Amino acid sequence: MELRAFQYRDRALYCEDVALADIAERAGTPCYVYSSATILEHYRAYDETFGATPHTICYAVKANGNLALLRLLAQAGAGFDIVSGGELFRVLKAGGDPARIVFSGVGKTAAEINDALTAGIFNFNCESEPELALIDALAHRRGIQARVALRVNPDVEADTHHYISTGRLAHKFGVDIGEAEAIYDRARKLENLLIEGVSCHIGSQILDPAPVMEAVDRVLALIDRLRAKGFDIRHADLGGGLGVAYKPEESTPSIADFVTKLKAKAEGRGLRVVLEPGRSIVAAAGALLTKALYRKKTGEKEFVIVDAAMNDLIRPALYDAYHEILPLRLSGSPQIRADIVGPVCETGDFLARDREMAEVMPGDALAVCTAGAYGFVQATTYNARRLSVEVLVEGDKWRVVRQRQTYEDLIRGEE
Repeated sequence: MELRAFQYRDRALYCEDVALADIAERAGTPCYVYSSATILEHYRAYDETFGATPHTICYAVKANGNLALLRLLAQAGAGFDIVSGGELFRVLKAGGDPARIVFSGVGKTAAEINDALTAGIFNFNCESEPELALIDALAHRRGIQARVALRVNPDVEADTHHYISTGRLAHKFGVDIGEAEAIYDRARKLENLLIEGVSCHIGSQILDPAPVMEAVDRVLALIDRLRAKGFDIRHADLGGGLGVAYKPEESTPSIADFVTKLKAKAEGRGLRVVLEPGRSIVAAAGALLTKALYRKKTGEKEFVIVDAAMNDLIRPALYDAYHEILPLRLSGSPQIRADIVGPVCETGDFLARDREMAEVMPGDALAVCTAGAYGFVQATTYNARRLSVEVLVEGDKWRVVRQRQTYEDLIRGEE
């Protein structure tokens, strides 16, 4: 947990200078809470460590796309990494600079590409030859050239969950780095493309930077070979993926140390470095507040049933992910061992299993920590449950940045 964002004062859990119990009481639960100071601190750790080295920090919108968070980052000078037309729409609504947007993803549609061309984004990270050909054709119709980079797959194993590892040849992302030069050669014939970059991303929640550095070495070697063939490669998009500590005992590389190593590899090459961090900027800045509804015992198993569920935070069910769960008020009560579960009609609806924690009584409020990334963005209305409210804390003030859905919202657009 990021102590500068969430910490106890007089036995009450605070986000910055606001007691979370006050937010839970006034905004209701389930409720996502984000620390603006922590988000900016993490973004600046990336940006400022690069110093004078040409770079663009493109926040990965897929981690958390709330407009208030995007606006906060845009005002700080961030670029954005998008993977859909909807994310492009969000970034533009939040005031993001199109010239600082990179468009990633394996399945860009013609409509999405056209929208991005209209907006004038910086670069398309292309994942196949057919995609290069489509962008060329659509750019030709407009009489423009589109800047592109080919996403290469360096066949490097990232030590992370297999669902979020993306850098091996068995994965759907990118093209085999061994075939990249031939693809670049063929792409030279596409007159409406500006082939100025190389892109790579090997996965998410990476706690050991060594595989990233290995992938970077392979990308830089490819760039050297392409330049020797006359390609004007001006930027290297080295992806994101830096992990965060979900368990108290976990340690993670500092953002500054990570960037310093990347900077050392790129310096002197005349390259702009593009990074796409998401989780490492927003994860520790967020928590999901929930309230205990019931205690229940079945045989020797104990359950704490809360009002947040897998539809609000699917990471434990989907990835078997761990999130620290803390009471909003410390009571000094004895420890219990229980499953923390939600109301959804699935055995897989849990926030924690066999968790040892302070005793929880009905009515007690809890914070599910490190939930700022891949939390609300993956939420659903399964079981006709309304999407939760989102709150942004700024010092000693807080505001609702997304209203809780109404039941009318649930059926909007249906007949």
